[in-house]
Amino acid sequence: MRVVVAEDTAILRAGLVQLLEEEGHTVLAAVPDAELLRAAVLDHRPDLVVSDIRMPPTHTDEGLRAVVELRAADPALAVLIFSQYVETQYATRLLAGGSAGVGYLLKERVLDAQDFIDALERVAAGGTALDPEVVNQLMGAGPSRRTVDELSPREREVLALMAEGRSNAAIAAALVVTERAVEKHVANIFLKLGLPVSSADHRRVLAVLRHLGA
Repeated sequence: MRVVVAEDTAILRAGLVQLLEEEGHTVLAAVPDAELLRAAVLDHRPDLVVSDIRMPPTHTDEGLRAVVELRAADPALAVLIFSQYVETQYATRLLAGGSAGVGYLLKERVLDAQDFIDALERVAAGGTALDPEVVNQLMGAGPSRRTVDELSPREREVLALMAEGRSNAAIAAALVVTERAVEKHVANIFLKLGLPVSSADHRRVLAVLRHLGA
């Protein structure tokens, strides 16, 4: 993999670079802030971005906002957020374009270096790596929440394709059905998962998170 790393803590940044290079990957740039991250991605066109959330100058959500912008400009860019915080607003926006090639891991919950490398390689290959705690917070999980077990086999197929970031038209083509049929399945998924219309939430993203959480 060709990787750009964004991490403001110098020791951790150096550790990530060393780990990646020991595994045979190429670190194109290792930067301490979001502005340098944007510049590095534009200059190097990496296969994968690994970024913290809180970086200078305000140490709030600069890293995640930068990743959302980069991903919006290039949906094929694989990104993995590596942080000790769960930031729901921009994380939801990050997943709004599809979960393929997206990862979000919590630093204190990564206990094995090889597991971390496996997650990076999975994301770079177009897969997903989301910490269960991230999924729980993003979808407000609780014992009373409805699950994908309530969906029909066809609805689960539609939801799985939604999780790949496919549009209704692409899902219809993959399942050899009409787009109108897909729209009905999607509406049923939202209904069964208890996801009412809301200006604050992306129902498609929340449905995908239920799929990933299952």
